[in-house]
Order: sequence, then structure tokens, then C-alpha cells
Amino acid sequence: MKKLLESIAVPVLAVLIALLISGFIILAIGKNPIKAYGVLLHGAFGSKQAIIDTLIKTTPLILTGLAVGFGFRAGVFNIGAEGQMAMGALMAATFASNFGGLPPAVAIPLTMLIGMGAGAGWAAIAGFLKAKTGAHEVVTTIMLNWITTYVASFMVTGPLATGSGTPKSPEIAQSAQLPILMRVGAMELSAGILISIAAAVFMYVFLNKTTTGYEIKAVGFNPYAAEYGGISVAKNVVLAMAISGALAGLAGVTELMGVHHRFLGELSGGKGFDGISIALIGQNNPIGIIFAALLIGALRTGSNEMQFMGVSKYIVIIVQGIVIFLVAADRIVKAIYARKKVKE
Repeated sequence: MKKLLESIAVPVLAVLIALLISGFIILAIGKNPIKAYGVLLHGAFGSKQAIIDTLIKTTPLILTGLAVGFGFRAGVFNIGAEGQMAMGALMAATFASNFGGLPPAVAIPLTMLIGMGAGAGWAAIAGFLKAKTGAHEVVTTIMLNWITTYVASFMVTGPLATGSGTPKSPEIAQSAQLPILMRVGAMELSAGILISIAAAVFMYVFLNKTTTGYEIKAVGFNPYAAEYGGISVAKNVVLAMAISGALAGLAGVTELMGVHHRFLGELSGGKGFDGISIALIGQNNPIGIIFAALLIGALRTGSNEMQFMGVSKYIVIIVQGIVIFLVAADRIVKAIYARKKVKE
């Protein structure tokens, strides 16, 4: 119980301190920080449209946060969620545009499975290279991100190209699009938000209530002890990367099926990299990641309205940076303290 309260207290205090420091910065440019934060809050939750916009932004962030956080729990740094997200969406778009003859009960899960499989396969390449050759996953996933960028660019300007203007694929079949939960004007909130929350709950149960989850955490905590105990490190590294990639691929699929309905060249838009900060703020806990993603989504939505009172939207990046710094600093202090205690 004490550990749970501590894991909640650290990010909450980090957010409060970040808002306080950013408040002084807002004050320094001659604006009222209390009013600025009030406007930010209203921009994120002050109307039905604002709530929909916040939840739309939160949906992929939950999944990319889960992807990176799951990798951290397994002792691997999956910095390739950006590429895995794009690859999942690209492969799903390639097939789903031809699903017109399928009913939604078949087309929707099939599209999701294709996207998750593509993301899993793409991430598993880095996992396999780490397990068999020792190649560091940070290097290999960054390289795979670039490969994804160029493959996607080729596909939407060549084989999948349609129309003019922004490079894009054909629209996916109506039967492969996610059902709409809320609609205000042209803004629609799809069932993607429910899928992302369900994925977080599933990952929480998987990590804490299954043998495979235990093995993956054991490998992340101490691979040498895990191997001594009969757990295959190589198998679990590849599996962890594949699951992480599947979650990132699912993030791309929810954007494809619930927002854009086609693959766009900039579909991922940095959301894969946002997953790193969300995983850190959420303490790699699937439930914590939901709230961390909601925080970032709310900051991104509210910052747009904050600009109307003369406060730059980039103030939220300062808040995000300070929060990450404080959360990371807590871990560093704990690590130093633990090492000092062992020496004593």
C-alpha cells in the first residue's frame, strides 16, 4: 500500500511543482498564471467539443505509453514506437480499403489484428537482433523508424497514392471504421478511447496476474537471475518487443479507423515519442499511463485556447519537461540510495 501511494504521489507532486515553476515563467512575461491555467483547463474540459478533442488526443497516447512502458518493464528501451505505430496503420490501411464486402463484426477486428501484427513484427526485428547479436534496441529501433518513414512515403506517393495535395492512401472501407461515441459538428470521438483503456487494463492483468508477465518482469529486473532460474532471456526479450510493437501498432490503427480513415504521411505525428514521456510520468504502470496520457492530451488541447490570452502554447512543453525531469530525478535518487544501502 505504501509503495502504491508513493508511486501516485511522485507524479502528482511533479505535476504540481511543474505548474508552479511554469506559473513563475508566465508571470515573468507579464501574464496572470492563475488566469492562464483557468483558460487552459477550460480549453481542455470546458465544453463537449473540448472534451472530445482531449479524448481524441489521449487515445493514441495511452497506447504508445503502454508500448514504451511495457518495454521498460521488460528491460528494453523501445524508442521505435513511432515507426511501429506508422507501420501498423500503413499495413492496416493497405488491406482495410478492400474490406467493403465484409461486415463490421469481421472487418473491424481483422483490421486491428493486421495493424497489431505489423507493429509486433516490426518491433520483433529489434528484439531478435538484441537477443541473438546483442545489438542495442535503441540503435535498431531508430534505424527501423527511418525505414518506416521512407516506406510509408513511397507507399502514399506511389502504390497507394490517391487524389492530390497531402500524400495519402485511399479511404478504408466503411465497415472497417470504428463506431462513433460522441459527435459535435465535424469532431467525432470513436470507440478507440474504449479500446485504449481496455488495452491498459488487459496489460495490467497480464503483467501482474500471468506467468508470462512475471517472466518478462523478472528478465527486466535482473536478466542474470532470471536465466539462473530457468527463464529464457532471449525468448522474453523478443516477446516483450513484439507485444510492445503490437500496442504501438494498435495506436496507429485507432488513428486510422477512428480519426483519419486513411493513411496520411504524418499520421504518427510524434505520438510514438510522446509515449516515452507518458510511460515515465505513469511510472510504467498501465493504469498510471492512462492518467499520464490524459494529462498530456489535456495540456495539448488546452494550450491552443491559452494562446488567445497571449501565452505561448509551448508553455505546456515546459510543464511536460519539468514533470519528466522530476520523475526521473526521483528514480535517480532512489537508485543512488539503494546502491549506498547495499554497500553499507
